Amino acid sequence: MSVAGQLLILQLVVFTVVAIAAGALFVVDERRDADATTRLAVTDVAVTTAQLPDVAEGLQSPDPTAALQPLAERIRTSTGVDFVVVVDPDGIRVTHPVPEQIGLPYTGHIEQARTGEPFSETYTGSLGPSIRTIAPVYADDGTLAGFVSAGVTRERIADAFLRGLPGIIGVVAAGLAVTAAGAVLISRRLRRQTLGLNPDQLLRMYEHHDAVLRAIGEGLVVFGTASDGSPRVDVVNDEARRLLGLGSGPVSFESLPETLRRLATGEEVRDEVHLTRDRVLVVGSDAVQWEGRRIGTVVTLRDHTELRGVLGELDSVRGFAESLRAQAHESANRLHTIITMVELGRSEEAVAFATRELAVSQNLIDRLTADVAEPALAALLLGKVDEAAERGVELTVTEDTALGPVPSVPSRDLVTLVGNLIDNAIDAARTADEPWVEVTVREEDSTMIVEVADSGPGMSPDTLAQAMQRGYSTKSEHRGLGLALVAQVVARHRGVLRTEPSLGAMIVAEIPLGGRS
Repeated sequence: MSVAGQLLILQLVVFTVVAIAAGALFVVDERRDADATTRLAVTDVAVTTAQLPDVAEGLQSPDPTAALQPLAERIRTSTGVDFVVVVDPDGIRVTHPVPEQIGLPYTGHIEQARTGEPFSETYTGSLGPSIRTIAPVYADDGTLAGFVSAGVTRERIADAFLRGLPGIIGVVAAGLAVTAAGAVLISRRLRRQTLGLNPDQLLRMYEHHDAVLRAIGEGLVVFGTASDGSPRVDVVNDEARRLLGLGSGPVSFESLPETLRRLATGEEVRDEVHLTRDRVLVVGSDAVQWEGRRIGTVVTLRDHTELRGVLGELDSVRGFAESLRAQAHESANRLHTIITMVELGRSEEAVAFATRELAVSQNLIDRLTADVAEPALAALLLGKVDEAAERGVELTVTEDTALGPVPSVPSRDLVTLVGNLIDNAIDAARTADEPWVEVTVREEDSTMIVEVADSGPGMSPDTLAQAMQRGYSTKSEHRGLGLALVAQVVARHRGVLRTEPSLGAMIVAEIPLGGRS
C-alpha cells in the first residue's frame, strides 16, 4: 500500500478513536452536569417548601396529612420534581405521591438535616434511585417541626439525557465526517507528492538517489521552486560542493556563482564554459518536466581546469611558433633586401641596413632576457611583438619593463595574464587608423604591475566588470573568455584588475607578491 493509503487508514483510525473518546467524555460530562443541575433544583424546591408557613402549621395541626398532602402535590406538579415528601420530627411520612407510603418511615438520611442544614444525596427509596434533598422545617418558636424532602428519580434524569443523546451523536458523527473528508484530501495530495509509492519504494529510491549522487564523477545541482515562486537549491552533490568551493550544510541560492544562478530559470545549455575563482567548468542544464509543467532544473558540472591549462600552454606554444614563423618570414624579406642591394652595388648601404635591423631586434632580446627573470614571459613578449607587427599593430614593450623572480605566481598564470591582455589590446587597437599597443610589466612595492595600453576605444569600469564575467566579449562576432581568465588569475592571487583612462585605453593588473621585500 502506498504512503498516502497507509496515512489515510491511520488518520481514519485515529480520528475515529478520538471522536469516540471525545463523545464518551462529552456524555460523562453531560451526565455530571445533569446531576448537578438536578441537585440544585431539588435543593431549591426542598428549602423553599420548608420555609412556607403553611408547612410548619400543617405539621403542628391535628391531621398533618390532610393539611399538607394537597400542598405537596401542587408543589410537585408545578416544579416538575418526582416527589415532595413532608416528614414529621420522628421520621414518619405525612405526605407522599403514593398514598400507601404515607405513615411509613422515611427512607433516607435525616440526621444531618437535624443540625439545621439541608442535605443532598443519591438514594434508592420507594420510587427507586433518586437525587434528593431534605431540609428542616422550624416552627415560629424555633423548634424543629419536621422535614421536607424533594427529589427526582434517576430514571427521569436518564430519560431526559437520552432525549439529548442523538444531538451529541450527531455532533460526533459530523466531526468524524469532516475529519474523514480532510484525511482524504490530505491523502490525495500526499499521493501526488509521493507519486503513489509505498515506504519501501521511497526508501530504495532515496538510497539509490544518495548512492548515485555520491558515485557520479560530475557535479550536480538541482534547482527547485520555493512556495513564493523564487528559485531554491534542492540538491548539491559532493562533487559540486568541491568544484564550487561550498562547505557542508544547506546551500543557499545566493551562495552560488551568478552565472549558475541564471540557469535556475530553466535555460538549457550544452557544454558551456563557466569560470569560478579557481576552476574552469563545463556546464550543462536541462529543465525537469512533470505532467506538462516544469518543476526544476538539473545542472551538471565537469572540471576542465587542468585541460584548460594545457590548452592555454598549447596556445602559448602555437603563439611562439607563429612568432618564429613571422620572424623567419621577416628575416627572409630582410635577407632578400640585403642581397638585392649588394647586387645593385650598394654594399655599404646593405651592411648599414643589416646592422641597424639586427641592432634593433637584438637590443629588445637582450633587454627582455636581462630584465625579465621568467623565460616564458620574456619569450611571450618577444613573440607578441612579431605577431602584432604581422597583424599591422605596433607593439612596444616599455623601457621600464623589469620583473625579477616571482615564485608566488606560476609561469602558466603569468602567460595567461599577460598573453590575454595583449591579445585583447591588439584586437581593440586594430579599430584605430594607426594601431599601437604598449606593454609594461614591472614590480613596485612588492606588487607586480602589468599595464597594457592600446589605441582602441577603451573600456568603462562597468564594461570591464561585464567582460570579467564568463562568456562576455567586447567583440560582437563571438563570445570570449580572455578577460574572464585574466580576472580568474588576478582573483586567485588576491590582486586587482582595473581600467585607467590615461594614454589611449589602458587595463592595469596588480598582484601582491607574498614574501617579497
